[in-house]
Amino acid sequence: MIIHVANPIYDSVFKYLMEDERIAKTILSALLKKEVIHVTVRPHEYSNTTRDTLSMFRIDFAATVREREGGAIKDRIVLIELQKTWLNTETLRFRQYLGAQYSNKNNMREADEKGFAYPMVAVYLLGHKVGNIKEPIVYVNHDVFDYNGNVVADVNEEPFVESLTHNSIIVQIPLLHGNVNNRLEKVLSVFDQTQVEGDTQQVLKIDEDKYADDSDMLYVLHKLTAAAANSEMRQDMNVEDEYYKAIEDRDTAIMQRDKMLKEQEQQLSQQSEQLSQQSEQLSQQSEQLSQQSEQLSQQSEQLTLKDEQLRNMAKALFAKGMTEEQISTMTGISLENVVKLLK
Repeated sequence: MIIHVANPIYDSVFKYLMEDERIAKTILSALLKKEVIHVTVRPHEYSNTTRDTLSMFRIDFAATVREREGGAIKDRIVLIELQKTWLNTETLRFRQYLGAQYSNKNNMREADEKGFAYPMVAVYLLGHKVGNIKEPIVYVNHDVFDYNGNVVADVNEEPFVESLTHNSIIVQIPLLHGNVNNRLEKVLSVFDQTQVEGDTQQVLKIDEDKYADDSDMLYVLHKLTAAAANSEMRQDMNVEDEYYKAIEDRDTAIMQRDKMLKEQEQQLSQQSEQLSQQSEQLSQQSEQLSQQSEQLSQQSEQLTLKDEQLRNMAKALFAKGMTEEQISTMTGISLENVVKLLK
């Protein structure tokens, strides 16, 4: 049976999912390829204070992972730094966030006199492709080698090594394309954007029968169905759409302006070379510059209009009862700029 569910690519829907421990365990167990028996959302001190042109959602977990080594069962705590972005972003943004996590004293093991940290895994859910990587999900795991290039056994779990290195999981959502070859791809299939229904991206159509034998996935679908029927959730998605639209329009205007400036530089360079030989063209060049200046003025007006749209959005969220910090976290606008927008 085909059902319609909320699209988890939206920050509001994704947060709604991951705050449910059963769903968080289902997704994280599939990503880690290990049994996660307990998950807690960690305090989020590092909000999106530096971004104003892209969507980057972050959430931190402390996961208790159960591992079987021979006949023994061992439970260990792993920190999971999950970052989701729908638009292309600079890797510096990710590095800055990881740097903040490395320096966070709360990530150190309790009662550890040597100051060792919990092992950490960075998970990136990307709404865009990465270079020429063809696989939808890739694992970046670090081994330890001796001078001759031989793998040194039983070193990766040494606290000193774990405190200073981390593994990563990169998911390229555009490459999912409905392929289900393993447990992780089945779990992530609810992110497949080829299942978008209608003119907006807010709703996905999913064949529920494909998950009939999987109670955990049926629970995920039930949660997404509830999100699609929730008026507040749909309003949050509308706000995200408006934010993306304003950003895209502004970026388009900036790209057009930059392109025009580059063309002007090329024209001026050519004109400068021709001055000594073609003095008669000076009046024509002056007229061209005047037209270009008028076009730049129009572009500036468009940018002003887009900034006004951002101001209206921030005020609307503030009117709904959201704090300046919450608006900053949700929209990615720095707290300082949010304060300015609300004046």
